[in-house]
Amino acid sequence: MTPENVMTLAHQAMSIGLLLAAPLLLVALAVGLVVSLFQAATQINEATLSFIPKLLAVAATMVIAGPWMLSTMIDYLRETLLRVATLGAG
Repeated sequence: MTPENVMTLAHQAMSIGLLLAAPLLLVALAVGLVVSLFQAATQINEATLSFIPKLLAVAATMVIAGPWMLSTMIDYLRETLLRVATLGAG
């Protein structure tokens, strides 16, 4: 494998990782923001209050986006293994 091939694979791995993590992180960010606004409006200063809503929102997002995330990972893995097999044979 050439350094260019390794860099391409590394770039694709990071891009896929970011693409798969983005929905979960954005949902957690949005829920955290809403809970923080609620805490500021009601003057409740409890650090653990946002944990359960974030956990439930991320779990719901995983249920909804899980099939898409899994198929994206499988497609990437299949493409990577085929590329490694063809590069290793050459």
